[in-house]
Amino acid sequence: MSDAPAPVIRSDDPASFPHSVLAERHPALIRKVQDATPYGPQQRRALDELLKNTLEGVVEPPADDAWWDTWNVRRYAGRSWFSLPFLAAESCFYRQLLHAVDYFAPGPWQGTDPFRPFKLAELDTPEAAAELTALDTLTEHPLPDQLKALLHGSLWGNRADLGFRIQTAEENMAADSQLVADDSESLLSALLSGGSGGGVLCLVADNAGRELIPDLLLIDHLLAHGHFDRAVLHLKPYPYFVSDATTADTLDAVRHLVAAKTPAGQRLWSALSDGRLILRAHPFSCAPLPYTDMPADLRDEFASADLTLMKGDLNYRRLVGDHLWPPTTSFASVTAYFPGPVAALRTLKSDVIAGLDAETEAALVTAEGRRWRTSGTRALIQVRI
Repeated sequence: MSDAPAPVIRSDDPASFPHSVLAERHPALIRKVQDATPYGPQQRRALDELLKNTLEGVVEPPADDAWWDTWNVRRYAGRSWFSLPFLAAESCFYRQLLHAVDYFAPGPWQGTDPFRPFKLAELDTPEAAAELTALDTLTEHPLPDQLKALLHGSLWGNRADLGFRIQTAEENMAADSQLVADDSESLLSALLSGGSGGGVLCLVADNAGRELIPDLLLIDHLLAHGHFDRAVLHLKPYPYFVSDATTADTLDAVRHLVAAKTPAGQRLWSALSDGRLILRAHPFSCAPLPYTDMPADLRDEFASADLTLMKGDLNYRRLVGDHLWPPTTSFASVTAYFPGPVAALRTLKSDVIAGLDAETEAALVTAEGRRWRTSGTRALIQVRI
């Protein structure tokens, strides 16, 4: 997207949100990883070196890692981390972190997810238990209300209790006021039709833990009530961006639902076993590139789906391109390349945004400056059918 009319988001402005991620969030994450797992001296030294390098040094790709060549990011070698496109800088950082802890290297630490302690901890909280308890009352309501509640649970992720609760009119107004764009009626209609029978839903997952649970519950509802015959859940092939969901995280979540004796848990287990729920972990899921650059096989898979749901902030950045679009840029125009019907469910945690009307943008800027783009207190539901 080098010819895009909007600039690529970068991290070189010290006052910007991307700069704060590289200068503050990444160092804090390295320290959390060191505290969460008793890595040995070699891994701890490598993490310390990564911390120093990302703040003061330049990008130094490992010579034997083909990832840098596959996605054409070795070209950033020798450059300051802060000079890279923001999406590339974050992706390269997480790849380097995995190398520091020997995730890919033969040996005892190979395949050990450095973020797993954080993901599992989210499932073992009173809030997580309360959300599952709320499912008992959800089934007492009409199916359209159940679907809307589950959709909003999936939208808000670890604020999913907002979605599982069947809300009063006043509560609905309060929740809706946090949506900067709301195509929920169009999306609900598409979900209910499910390709008019025999449909396939693709859901591109975002985070694990409490944020994956409502995604799985939404899939279960759509399969159980015949809106889709099959669902394909796209996951990361290995740990990425702290809490991004992998196959192991998905199995943890399903087991959590089964252990909690939820009917959804057993149905999801069966759906995985009989092929109605299929897991995918395409290498492109961990590429520092927008979906405009997706390979042909992934394009074909999305083209064959009746609907693709893109969950979360990172997938949104990759869907529309990580550019400083004018916020009123049409969502349909920036997703026109996508090979099938697509919807975005996203809480806003980065600068990129498209598809707002001018009045909404003006009101948000007046009330919050730029903070509304990154605080995670606003959300959107956008659809291009």
